[in-house]
Amino acid sequence: MPAKIRVTVWNEFRHEKTNPSIAKIYPKGMHGAIAEYLNAQEGITARTATLDEPDHGLSDKVLAATDVMTWWGHMAHREVKDEIVEKVHRRVLEGMGLIVLHSGHFSKIFRKLMGTTCQLKWREAGEREVLWVTRPGHPILQGIEDHFIIPHVEMYGEHFDIPEPDETILISGFEGGEVFRSGCTFRRGAGRIFYFRPGHETYPIYHQDQVLRVIANAVRWAAPTGAMAFGVPNRPMGWFEKDKQAPASQP
Repeated sequence: MPAKIRVTVWNEFRHEKTNPSIAKIYPKGMHGAIAEYLNAQEGITARTATLDEPDHGLSDKVLAATDVMTWWGHMAHREVKDEIVEKVHRRVLEGMGLIVLHSGHFSKIFRKLMGTTCQLKWREAGEREVLWVTRPGHPILQGIEDHFIIPHVEMYGEHFDIPEPDETILISGFEGGEVFRSGCTFRRGAGRIFYFRPGHETYPIYHQDQVLRVIANAVRWAAPTGAMAFGVPNRPMGWFEKDKQAPASQP
């Protein structure tokens, strides 16, 4: 039996502690809602980690045992320690998958991986969002029809200051007229990265089936396919000539 994909669901976990209305929507935190869904999926096992834990819950042991990490942050991006960001960054380059959710676009780790400001337009008005599939058949979109609707969201609008994605698989349209690249894939080193827009904390978005299904699909897509060997060994001249070749077969 293949080993399960080991997921660490990372969440800032501040809004749920300080806002009773958000705590009512997510009594176990947004991380709890996502991890609960993932643990019910075949071939996936999920644990959680939060900002206020020692090492933000991301010790060397936890990172070494993580195949894919999901990341949600908003009000405390600056509190994430730079040394933890460096460790997560290295794990991505080595092959760990990373799924960045909603306002995680402004996290230290996402901006470091993108190399840009990751700024965008926004508006919180509880408007409707329609997410349109632009890559039918993509593994992250398995079980998703040509679109799905989230009734109430915070709007994100272009321009989204990110490098050109490897793939843009979802585009959103909002009641106010804006559009946004809501599902984008990237590769950095041996690691696969997926940015997924939905997830404002004041709405029950992480209880919606299509949203959770996309996250679970993304976990499977982002799972490591092999570690990248680091190092810059010197290769002397003459290596090719010295390489032992099998003798040619005689006719």
